Amino acid sequence: MTLPLQLVQTLQNAEPNDAWAAVFEHAWELCSQSLAPGQAVAEVLKRDRSLADVDLYLATAGWDLWSHFEEVVPRTSQELAGWWSKHSPGRAVLVLDALSMREAPWILHQAEERGFIVHQACPTGAELPADTTPFAKALGFGQRSALGNNGAGGSHAFPGARTESVDIAWADCAALIGAEPDWVFWHHWPDHRLHDHDDPGKGLQTLTEEVEEHLSGDAFWSLVERLATGRRLIITADHGYAASGQFIDSNAEQSDYLKGRYKSGRAIPGNDPAGAWVPPIDLAIESTHGRHLYVNGRRKWKSQGGYPTLTHGGLSVLEVVVPFIELSRKK
Repeated sequence: MTLPLQLVQTLQNAEPNDAWAAVFEHAWELCSQSLAPGQAVAEVLKRDRSLADVDLYLATAGWDLWSHFEEVVPRTSQELAGWWSKHSPGRAVLVLDALSMREAPWILHQAEERGFIVHQACPTGAELPADTTPFAKALGFGQRSALGNNGAGGSHAFPGARTESVDIAWADCAALIGAEPDWVFWHHWPDHRLHDHDDPGKGLQTLTEEVEEHLSGDAFWSLVERLATGRRLIITADHGYAASGQFIDSNAEQSDYLKGRYKSGRAIPGNDPAGAWVPPIDLAIESTHGRHLYVNGRRKWKSQGGYPTLTHGGLSVLEVVVPFIELSRKK
């Protein structure tokens, strides 16, 4: 392992809140650094591999930290609700479904280049399980689709907001933004594209190329500009994703167990106990969203149709930690 000595000491000796704070800080420092032109794919792959050391620690010596995750980390849903309540009208939230910390450098760099002020940029935690519907429910929505066409009602974390949930081109999204002072806009990208990058061994590479094209393009920033005109804007995500195509195959016995229980997924609801392996290959955790079983760490196995190259829902850092970036336009 190549973890910094100070991080290892903190993980071994600190209380869970301080241990998780150290994990978040390490992951953010690694992932949020600027990307050199022409080097984005290689650097994103390198950063993903570097975080494998953290995931290995959390899956072995530090697996008990996962039971404290929900209670000690700054959860995105709570941070959004708190931010909304502390600001007067003139607020906007852009949720990019499955945006991970890998994508933060483009948003930070382009914001600066395009004349925005970055008021804060930090990591926050997803819900457990790290999936779309738990995040929607944590914000007071029944599901993501409830936001569509301002259909969310008023019993949610963003009183007064006009809401939208779509999967359309960025320019068309920008055209939807009217003069209402408060907006919550949930776009389905990049989550809806994860399954389209299923080439074995190339999923993260080809998705990164697509991400660079989108987040560096004028069309995406036309939406950001419309949302930030007269408003403070938060850009964040419901959860991240794992580059599971790069995970190491589990041994035959563990593969049979994981395949039988999880099929090609990373989490399932249920009251069954986790497996008997030590360190555990899966964990049972009771969260706000009920009791679920989770695949612990970077594990994959052969399954019918092939294990997904990009997926989410399990217990790895890039699945459960997302960027939380606050912007405004310079006057």
